This record gives sequence, structure tokens and C-alpha cells, in this order.
Amino acid sequence: MRGVFVDANEALAVIMERLGKPGDPEVRIHRDPDIKPEQYPEVLDGAEIAIVDHTALPTEVAKTCTGLKHVVFLGTGARSYMNPEELAELGISVHLIKGYGDTAVAESAIALMWASARVIAMMDREMRVGNWLREDGMQLTGKTLGLIGFGGIAAEVARIAVGSGMKVIAWNRSPKSHPGVEFTDLDTLLARSDVVSLHLLLNDETRGMITREKIFAMKPGVILINTARAAVVDETAMIDALKSGHIRHAGLDVFNIEPLPGDHPLTKIPNVTLSAHSAFRTPEASENLIEAAWVHCRRIVKG
Repeated sequence: MRGVFVDANEALAVIMERLGKPGDPEVRIHRDPDIKPEQYPEVLDGAEIAIVDHTALPTEVAKTCTGLKHVVFLGTGARSYMNPEELAELGISVHLIKGYGDTAVAESAIALMWASARVIAMMDREMRVGNWLREDGMQLTGKTLGLIGFGGIAAEVARIAVGSGMKVIAWNRSPKSHPGVEFTDLDTLLARSDVVSLHLLLNDETRGMITREKIFAMKPGVILINTARAAVVDETAMIDALKSGHIRHAGLDVFNIEPLPGDHPLTKIPNVTLSAHSAFRTPEASENLIEAAWVHCRRIVKG
């Protein structure tokens, strides 16, 4: 049984080579992070395992990938790139990797929260063109942070936020408890939170979950952070709320279109801090990610 890392950037390729062990299944590394979906059949060349970083795998393309039985997706957000149920009907199993970057993503969410509260990016932009912009920021000590969704990343965000003197409340679809965190219903969270941070997987239940009504149920002047998936939020409603000031500032790492076009409305709004879907990108997280990919490959081959 053979595998191919179909869209490896150089950094991940080097880690993949280094973490391989004697007796591991054969995995060929295709060093091209920018392959097109239609290239899958050629790149895989009959291999049974595809290791995929970020390249979309449409079901119609998967039908043409002779021999493909397993997709090891490097992350949890496979639904943004493929339809696991449709692939399953073709006999292709999709394997996810969870927890590898919990701390990395949590630190990025916290960084976006602080940058948003103190409008650092806005002042930086203005100073670079000669404007001495001095803006009052939001002091976060004593403020309430509301976490929508509570998995490993949200737990790390809570740890850091509690340590910085914030009150942390959370909503989760299934009951949970966590030290220092008060769990409540979603309406209460929206009404009480000075900062709302999203930590939801994207699926049929969460797609579009943060509707216009929910956005305008948030406290006026709220800060919104999204390091999860853009599609959980009504983007048009969020933009309207940013323009009106109902959302004081948004810190966003994820977008409906990636890479984000230069003429996208979000690039024209001053009270938004943007990062290029890079919350998970640290050397530590990459090591965890590729080690987990190897574990999947070894388990698949052993049956």
C-alpha cells in the first residue's frame, strides 16, 4: 500500500522525511503546495493513501483516482475541502487530525483579541503613511470573554484568558465543565460578552449559525474573533455590524474565499484585523501534525 503527500510545502516535506521510521509504508512527497484538484489522479498515480494539506478534492475528481481508499487530511476542517460522506460512498475514508495545534490556534485567537482591543493594526497602518493616530483601546482585564464551542482550542483560550484577568463564559452543544469557566446558554453569552470568540467545527448544524439576529443580539461594541471557520458566520451581516459600529472590531483568521481577494469588502473596513489563515502555523504544531499523519498511515497499512 502506497501513499502520496500530494501538496507538501517545503517545511512540511522536510518534517515528513525526518519523522519517517524504518518499516513505514512507502509515502512519496510531492513538493508542490499549489496543485490543482484536477491533478490528483496524476499525482497519486494509483496510490491508496492521499495525504492532503489544503487542496480541494471534489467528489467527481475522486472518482477518477484509481486505487484511492484513504485521505489523511492535515487538520479537522476537511469539509471545507471535500465531502466526506460522498467520498465514503466511493469507498474512500477521510481521516482527520485533531488537537495538533490547540495551543498555537489559541495563542493566535488571544493575539487577535488583544490586537483588536488596542487597534494595533489600525495604528500601524496609519503610522506607515505618516498619520499619528492615537486611539483609545478596550482594557480587557475584568471583561467577559464568551467562547462559542468548547473543545481543545477553546480550553486553551480559556486558560490564557483567565490568567490575564478576564471572566470566561462558554456555550457548547453538549454539556461540559471546565475550571474557571461558566457554561451558559447561547443567548446569555451573546448578551453578556465583551469579546466573542468562535470555536466551532464546520458542519451542517454550524454552517451559518451566527446569523444576523445573533450578531445583533451581541452587546453593542463587542469584539468578534474567528479562528474557526468563516462559514459559521453570516459574512454580510458581520460586515454591516462592523460598519455600524455594533461590532467594535473583528479579528479574523478565516475567510469564505481564500486567499482573500485584495478588493474584498473586509480589506476596506478599518476596524478589522486580518491574518492569512495561519493561526495553526507554528513549528511545534507542524511537528505534531506530521507525526499524527504518520500514525494514521501506519494504522491504515496494518488494517
